Amino acid sequence: MDPMESNLPSTVRHKVPAQLINWDLAASTAAKLTPAGPQLSEREIAAAVADLRAAAEASIGYVHQITGLDAAKDLRDSDLLIVDRASWAKANTQSFQALMNPALEHLARTKQDQLTTASAALGGTVTGAQFGAILAFLSSKVLGQYDPFGPAKNGTGGRLMLVAPNILAVERDLNVEPADFRLWVCLHEQTHRVQFAAAPWLKDHMLQHISELSEGLLEKAEGLSERLTKAAKGLTSAGAKADADLDATSLKSDNDLGILSLLQDPQDKARMSHLTAVMSLLEGHANVVMDAVDSSIVPSVKTIRRRFNARGKSRGPVEKFLRRLLGLDAKMRQYSDGARFVRRVVDRAGMEGFNSVWTSAENLPTEEEIHAPDKWITRMGLHNGG
Repeated sequence: MDPMESNLPSTVRHKVPAQLINWDLAASTAAKLTPAGPQLSEREIAAAVADLRAAAEASIGYVHQITGLDAAKDLRDSDLLIVDRASWAKANTQSFQALMNPALEHLARTKQDQLTTASAALGGTVTGAQFGAILAFLSSKVLGQYDPFGPAKNGTGGRLMLVAPNILAVERDLNVEPADFRLWVCLHEQTHRVQFAAAPWLKDHMLQHISELSEGLLEKAEGLSERLTKAAKGLTSAGAKADADLDATSLKSDNDLGILSLLQDPQDKARMSHLTAVMSLLEGHANVVMDAVDSSIVPSVKTIRRRFNARGKSRGPVEKFLRRLLGLDAKMRQYSDGARFVRRVVDRAGMEGFNSVWTSAENLPTEEEIHAPDKWITRMGLHNGG
């Protein structure tokens, strides 16, 4: 499949130590390793692009109807892109570069004398090729993504990417109505777009905390290789028992967060806790929106939900191992934990009361409050009915 209509901007060059992470190599490696998508004619591709764009536009009104967020009325400060797998991978190298460059610049300023050693440690573990291989794996799994950090052509609001080959492949695999499935996918992704439009401060807030976490990890780059070796040994052991252990939902050790869990000191864990709470909120809210979608919006929604959920249970041991290695199982728990938080708050304080979460960073729930919503409700001074 061609690069669809993405027109992704060229990666911005930054004056940081290029040897630490070769982003160009990451993008090219991902493009080479990305599995081929469905084979379609140019006419079929054009039709798919048009249908997805129409579904994305139609979904905005439904998101507004369900969430009550007026930000859904004007999303012009962000891009809507229909992309293929390689373009999605390239876009994510750009986003990770934007996220990590502040930390890399900090490392260059503060540890010039150790840079050669640090580069060697990182180069032996987190190389551009390895990063590209991870993106190649993910590129065939992602249906859509709202990326608030990537460069947008139309403003500063980020970009919503719909990965057309994956959407088409899954709808065929599930044997569901294409128009319904495409709208169903768009409803989830557009919710994320609306979240950041409703909370324009959220992008910089997350960027600051991600940069601080990255700086914390890179400050300890001297020991990074040893910790990754330890991580690899532990995860290899887990991989050998993939069929038995990786399906066990009761496993909630630090390893469930993937490699990053083994790189954290107490400060890193506090930063990760905050980001985990924010991501749980965003993903849980989007899931609650999806659950509010009924047959009046997506006629075959019950069939789609049943078949889509069943599909996740059929992963093989290799994919299960990779998902745990990358922390994707922890991400799935974010969906359910965050959804329980949102439902409880809406039940007690109404949608208007819940929407106060988008007002400021101080209103964001902590990770403890995600698991104990009543504590957040009390802190916010909310009562039944808003």
